[in-house]
Amino acid sequence: MKRKLAAVAVLSATALLTGVIQVSTAAQAAPASSSPQAQSAQQHAAVLKIAAGQAGPLAKALKLGDKEQLVAKDATVDKDGTRHLRFERTYAGLPVIGGDLVVHQKADGSVKSVDKAVTARIALPSLTPKIAAAQAAAQVTGTVKATVGVTADADESPLAQVQPADRAELVVWATDGDPRLAYRTTVEGVRADGTPSRQILVTDAADGRVLATHETIETAVGTGNGVFVGQVPLTTTQSGSQYRLNDASRGGQSTSDLNNGTSGTGSVVANTSDSFGDGTVNNRESAAVDAQFGAATTWDFYKSTFGRNGIRNDGVGALSRVHYGSNYVNAFWDDSCFCMSYGDGANNTAPLTEIDVAGHEMSHGVTAATANLNYAGESGGLNEATSDIMGTMVEWYANLPSNPPNYWIGELINLRGDGSPLRYMDQPSKDGGSADYWDANVGNLDVHYSSGVANHFFYLLSEGSGAKTINGFSYNSPTYDNSTLAGIGRDKAAQIWYRALTTYFTSTTDYAGARAGTLSAAADLYGSGSAEYNAVAATWTAVNVN
Repeated sequence: MKRKLAAVAVLSATALLTGVIQVSTAAQAAPASSSPQAQSAQQHAAVLKIAAGQAGPLAKALKLGDKEQLVAKDATVDKDGTRHLRFERTYAGLPVIGGDLVVHQKADGSVKSVDKAVTARIALPSLTPKIAAAQAAAQVTGTVKATVGVTADADESPLAQVQPADRAELVVWATDGDPRLAYRTTVEGVRADGTPSRQILVTDAADGRVLATHETIETAVGTGNGVFVGQVPLTTTQSGSQYRLNDASRGGQSTSDLNNGTSGTGSVVANTSDSFGDGTVNNRESAAVDAQFGAATTWDFYKSTFGRNGIRNDGVGALSRVHYGSNYVNAFWDDSCFCMSYGDGANNTAPLTEIDVAGHEMSHGVTAATANLNYAGESGGLNEATSDIMGTMVEWYANLPSNPPNYWIGELINLRGDGSPLRYMDQPSKDGGSADYWDANVGNLDVHYSSGVANHFFYLLSEGSGAKTINGFSYNSPTYDNSTLAGIGRDKAAQIWYRALTTYFTSTTDYAGARAGTLSAAADLYGSGSAEYNAVAATWTAVNVN
């Protein structure tokens, strides 16, 4: 796969846009009586409303066609007033896949630059499809049934059940730089290991050819005493004589017991005392303690580290569902229900509720709410790596004696049966499939393996190269160019990655684009030419991304 820098269209930094609404975060503040959570959510909503008001003037400034419109998706404001407005795009009222972009404005409303997922101009000769919607829906259902398996899991477990697609939505496909009329169809089913499957397929509206397919259910595999977290404090809600695992201080996020089912919301875990679990898998509350604490810690990590108010930055908490399925050896995030689900593992005795798994899966929700990196190719590897990076940071943030933080992924759930981690960030290839460095084939790997390049980048940027012991764990991280790196610390590395994800990455960002985005983020945070900026450049070179 040919590498190319992410497309950046730069507008004049001095040309003020007609009808620009100036932002004053103080003016948009919530009433003093509101909680900090409510204030943050209302401020975000206010800035998002401003972005929506900018959509028309910005579309004109970007010289989009008369049939194109921008739809505000997200917006952030830096301390100096710089605004970052994220938009999706429509063409003649149809969603444009690959039409997303981020507009960066100075405090005075002038446009600094624009990051586009695709720079191609959209001008379709016709809006009449040659294939009917019903035909497209039937065709993609057949395609999925004929497929050996779905590729959201590293083990590519095959589909056991497929529900017929009920409709196909007409869209404009622009991701590959050749805009054309297409259908977007969702096909649901169940994989052989019990994981739900929700595949989105895009087919050419002229000949029915499949243009893209990806899985949207992304997997990883009071007081409480959890299986992995040990004894921890929990925020609960009292209802009558019962205490429930419902956390009103974190957007109402809760944990329910699915009682080994695979659908619905289950029953919120409740107890007559404000104490849950005994640390053993025989007590059904123990896994729920892990899940509730993992969700709370993930919330707190994003809030204290980045000022993010929940997964979508809207103050709304997610649902965690434990005891999913029977003998289900996996865990997954589903953005459609805004929920996190955990299986009980082999023989229903090995729940997958380790804290870095929780942080990993819920970080898929953060990615969906921001850059929405395509879950395929190099973008899919960056999607998975983002969850590994942030899941690891959640583990370091928790700093649990029962689960000492490290740069390994899922080391306690023992999915391989030999006590080894699922993935290694210091030398990803130690798992037998992940890539240490970029090459032209990386985008063809399963996303859990192509993520290795970014995972290796993050470790090297954080800790540097060579052999060392960190927090009692031994690492030996090589470099592609045999360079020696010192590292800038995981906290700075995480700030750079999050800034790039939420400010510069788009749905189509590849590894070359990730290099460009993280360099822009490092320049924003620490200055162009700073030690941190130079470290980012050197570290990407060390994993062969130039």
